[in-house]
Amino acid sequence: MSPVEALCILLAGMAAGTINTIVGSGTLITFPTLLFFGYPPVVANVSNTVGLVAGGVTGVHGYRAELRGTSHTLLRLVPMSFLGAVTGALLLLVLPPEAFNAIVPALIALGLALVVVGPRLQDAAARRHRNAVVPWHQPVMMAGTFVAGVYGGYFGAAQGVILIGLLSALSSEPLQRLNGYKNVLGTVVNAVAAVTFMVVAWDRISWPVAGLVALGALAGGYIGSTVGRRLPPNALRAFIIVIGVVAIVKMVWFP
Repeated sequence: MSPVEALCILLAGMAAGTINTIVGSGTLITFPTLLFFGYPPVVANVSNTVGLVAGGVTGVHGYRAELRGTSHTLLRLVPMSFLGAVTGALLLLVLPPEAFNAIVPALIALGLALVVVGPRLQDAAARRHRNAVVPWHQPVMMAGTFVAGVYGGYFGAAQGVILIGLLSALSSEPLQRLNGYKNVLGTVVNAVAAVTFMVVAWDRISWPVAGLVALGALAGGYIGSTVGRRLPPNALRAFIIVIGVVAIVKMVWFP
């Protein structure tokens, strides 16, 4: 690995860690970078997943204030992310890369739509139900978290957009707290997928790549939590929408 290649991977990891903490989709930076330097797609995906766990840890730590008093919600959602991540990681090793190509842009588009209409859905629910509690929201949220976990364990790009869209539509919590949830759930997915890869696909992990991505993402998670927590809700939603649209364009027209 040349110094230029190592620096590019390090910087890509930092950018990915920053974007992941604010909204998600950091994989859209690191994954193409690794492909550019000639790494096979599965090796790039697996090594990237292992490396990005570090950015999730600093991102979650940065959102610790927003996450106080949320253990009751996380205890319901984290197991769904865990199970989904294991399923997705195993699917990555047995299914062809084309398997999810058609559905991924649709999932991201759905996530963006939910980000946009989420506040209106919550306002309507609040008018119909005191404290905006709707009986079917919790099971749907848990099922959606599982599906997002499957996708995250399989590939992961724009997983955060999908999670934020789901949570925005089904929860009355403030957007910054939902972003904290997203960081926890996304980190669980990456960590579980990474452990799964270590157990069943150790030979497909490039540890120099994973290490460089981890170093960059570690710093990026701190940067992202510092910037993201200062964004007002409308600015955060706008940023999420921009990143989501870029993700769709990248996947559909520049695969």
